[in-house]
Amino acid sequence: MATKPPAGDPVQDAPQVAPPKRAAAGLPAIGHTLRIAQQQMGLARTARTLLKVNQKNGFDCPGCAWPEGDERHAAEFCENGAKAVAEEATLRRVTPEFFAGHPLADLAGRSGYWLGQQGRITEPMYLPEGADRYQAVSWERAFEIIAEELRALGSPDEALFYTSGRTSNEAAFLFQLFAREFGTNNLPDCSNMCHESSGSALNETIGIGKGSVSLEDLHQADLIIVAGQNPGTNHPRMLSALEKAKSAGAKIISVNPLPEAGLERFKNPQTPVGMLKGTALNDLFLQIRIGGDQALFRLLNKLVIETEGATDEAFIREHTHGYEELAAAAAEADWAETLTATGLTRPEIERALAMVLASKRTIVCWAMGLTQHKHSVATIREVVNLLLLRGNIGRPGAGVCPVRGHSNVQGDRTMGIFERPAPAFLDALDREFGITSPRGHGYDVVRSIEALRDGEAKVLFAMGGNFVGATPDTDVTEAAIRRARLTVHVSTKLNRSHAVTGRRALILPTLGRTDKDVQASGRQFVTVEDSMGMVHASRGNLAPASPHLLSEPAIVARMARAVLGEASRTPWEEFERDYAAIRDRISRVVPGFDDFNARAARPEGFRLPHAPRDERRFPTKTGKANFTAAPVEYPEVPEGRLLLQTLRSHDQYNTTIYGLDDRYRGITGGRRVVMVNPTDAAELGLADGSYTDLVGEWKDGVERRAPGFRVVHYPTARGCAAAYYPETNVLVPLDSTADVSNTPASKSVVVRFEPA
Repeated sequence: MATKPPAGDPVQDAPQVAPPKRAAAGLPAIGHTLRIAQQQMGLARTARTLLKVNQKNGFDCPGCAWPEGDERHAAEFCENGAKAVAEEATLRRVTPEFFAGHPLADLAGRSGYWLGQQGRITEPMYLPEGADRYQAVSWERAFEIIAEELRALGSPDEALFYTSGRTSNEAAFLFQLFAREFGTNNLPDCSNMCHESSGSALNETIGIGKGSVSLEDLHQADLIIVAGQNPGTNHPRMLSALEKAKSAGAKIISVNPLPEAGLERFKNPQTPVGMLKGTALNDLFLQIRIGGDQALFRLLNKLVIETEGATDEAFIREHTHGYEELAAAAAEADWAETLTATGLTRPEIERALAMVLASKRTIVCWAMGLTQHKHSVATIREVVNLLLLRGNIGRPGAGVCPVRGHSNVQGDRTMGIFERPAPAFLDALDREFGITSPRGHGYDVVRSIEALRDGEAKVLFAMGGNFVGATPDTDVTEAAIRRARLTVHVSTKLNRSHAVTGRRALILPTLGRTDKDVQASGRQFVTVEDSMGMVHASRGNLAPASPHLLSEPAIVARMARAVLGEASRTPWEEFERDYAAIRDRISRVVPGFDDFNARAARPEGFRLPHAPRDERRFPTKTGKANFTAAPVEYPEVPEGRLLLQTLRSHDQYNTTIYGLDDRYRGITGGRRVVMVNPTDAAELGLADGSYTDLVGEWKDGVERRAPGFRVVHYPTARGCAAAYYPETNVLVPLDSTADVSNTPASKSVVVRFEPA
């Protein structure tokens, strides 16, 4: 039987600490999965729901974007995917009576965990100007309020249209179409805060901002380098692919400031042997200092170039540009500086080099540990250099693999959710719909916050997500949000963004992935694109949480009709009635989606074209894959300070907090912990179990403080510390961002420690 949500916030000021685990998954993962699912859904609903996750006739997991193979297990989900499904398919409900009993001030004082545990929102809610709590509102009135505010703007560019990575292809396409017909390219999205650095680097170097590998490539690789990523928590199903690669003879190098259980040993819950014994994954663990990755890859590139016969000369000659510039820059790479930047030893780097040279097919996977630094784009370019030197793009078992975090974040960008759209995309959109899209660049996430702060933007409409919880510089962001005239959030559950509002606010409850979607033409499905460019259908199987919910495409279509009126020639009613009509239009606007409806109906879906992978064609400015030679950078930290990275716990997905434990790291019952190397802690006088305030240091001189963190002595890299977000987002300055991509530098925060 499902349980009721917590009435009060659990006390988090005394977390318990045990030694970190040395293996991931196994029986504990199964037990935890079933316990969470039962609490949220009850036993019968758990079985009915989980057996549809990631199945060809089921729904796509609302968690990560890891792909599925053609052959699937009956239980094709991981522990954290099951948690995401359980929270969406929960039997708990947030009704108008809940809001009547919880004024805004009360919601603002609650933790993200408590808010998320309350359940699904059942009706549209409205916070009038000056009111102290939300009240129920009709859908018709909600869209009138949005139309009033948008029509009153001095310019369409005073509106911001944010997209979360959960949004389907159909909804995302309509959302960007509406924004551009309204007159703005202000389409910030969650990618701005995560893999924007990947897209920026890959577009320049190989001509497409997506990974070049398939699941089958991972299975065929000789060497897989996993850099700045913790798949055991953030992409657990990736461990199965790594296990399969290992069984075929692959070697694995992990590059990370913290040891992670999932890469030490994977206890596959799908097999008896896996659960009992497991598979050791790491062949080499390089415990790098935060931000030292560019220096490491630059030195490896130097050593590859200097090794006779190590480069693929034919590939370099035929398919690349800029080799001489890279070779000259790499020649300057210095062992002493690299060891300082990375904290590694010479034998460790030499062993990594030997593994690179022994591999004919190499894949490099990465996530936020590479993308959220000032020099992230240059770092990822250096990763590409390593692959290009040995011809490891456009051959089976080799390539780039940026592992996306949210289930359709890549698809949303494909559908046009981008503040800097390509002219060819806008031309196609305009031809199809008879509109004139704006050509000026819009605002990304950081620039959107600045616009709200400075009064340049007045309306924020968020299609899913938790904008306030996900963004940097919490105090600045929340103050900026409160300056807005209207904030609107399309949501399934409560989060911090509903408690930090503009003068007026709306919550528009929507269908989730698990919900049946029935429109006037009958039952609908939506599509998503996974991290490796596969597009497939998603069909919910549960009765919606309330009869008052609208789907995301319906919300966009009705908003467009209310705002644009009869002047719009776009058939918004038809799009709401039948999503096939949306896919027909997508097929004529977005390359690679020809015959979209027929191909989406295939159980396995279809793969999007990728010129570098498919034909070794590189659509860059030079017409070739580009070597790059940026100066090497790495963070330099003053004496008495540490470099902090923000990260997730195992009971967390993005800003959604499922529980207060981080099982693999041995931390239970609380989230306000800071992990510090014991030697650094001794030098700084930080006893294990003591409490400290984290104080960020930045060039603007502003004090950013996260108070009351328990010190945990933990085997982090020397000079480095780690703590969970969103609690530590307050320490990340709004203008501390990656060059080129403008992604918040959440993995490179200089902090000092003061007694709590």
